[in-house]
Amino acid sequence: MTAPAPESVWDEEVSTAVKRLTAAAENDYYNPYQTFDWPDAIPADAQWMSTDLMTVHGTPAAEELSREQYLALAKWESVNFYSLNVHGIRELMQEVVRRIHAPGYEIPTPFFHHFLGEENEHMWFFAEFCLRYGGKLYPNRAMAFPTEGQSALLDNFIVFSRILIFEQIVDHFNSRMAADTALPDTIRAINRVHHQDESRHIAFGAQLVRALWERLREAGDDRELAAARQYVEKYITASVQQLYSVDVYRDAGIPDPFAFRSRLLADPGRRPVHASITQRTDAFYRRIGLLSSSGSPSGSPSAG
Repeated sequence: MTAPAPESVWDEEVSTAVKRLTAAAENDYYNPYQTFDWPDAIPADAQWMSTDLMTVHGTPAAEELSREQYLALAKWESVNFYSLNVHGIRELMQEVVRRIHAPGYEIPTPFFHHFLGEENEHMWFFAEFCLRYGGKLYPNRAMAFPTEGQSALLDNFIVFSRILIFEQIVDHFNSRMAADTALPDTIRAINRVHHQDESRHIAFGAQLVRALWERLREAGDDRELAAARQYVEKYITASVQQLYSVDVYRDAGIPDPFAFRSRLLADPGRRPVHASITQRTDAFYRRIGLLSSSGSPSGSPSAG
């Protein structure tokens, strides 16, 4: 049972954003079930993931792979990325369902309806891609961080931060792959459509997180402020680490996939890539005063 959020949390900026984004969602509505052309197959010798988004990019390991291994890695990293989307969307929808029309959520609820409808459709087409062309969804291996004993205000901040961080990182990939002419049309299309919808969701989430962080600061509980900072830092790092999948490396035919994952995570060539992936997220949390200006927590995820 989700504790109610005081209506006073949502300021005029949130209310204005809800009205604007709700109108945009209604005006831009499309039927995803009639949007995509699903070919019978995507060629195995095609590039399924943009080169600079693959987890070997910027490392010596990229040059050590055979062409067959490299293309297999691109395929399975693509399937893993969409699998992560399916699992992430399902979890964020559960959190929003707990809050829609609940006391204290009267202001954001109109957009929650559009959010849930669009995210359900996103989950469908990402799962459709994985099942059609990969024959499976990869399992959800996301880490859960304990959140017991915290206030309703901090709980809401963490939930909407998780949603915002997830969407911003995903959108980094979507915008790049939508524009990458080296990728098959089907892959470009699902990334393009998702990017178009996520621009609204990210704008909405940023307003909610900003308002919640301002109320947390006003409450002045140093322990909860520290907990919020620690959670955001850990979640950003964990989100980047999920891109490195032992299951993917195994399916790509890479020997000792656990050691391969550890090697990639420890490679200094990956640090600027991680910084690029989380650039918008880091900038947002610095702008609202949660992260310091000294740098990103995600620059060098551990291999653990």
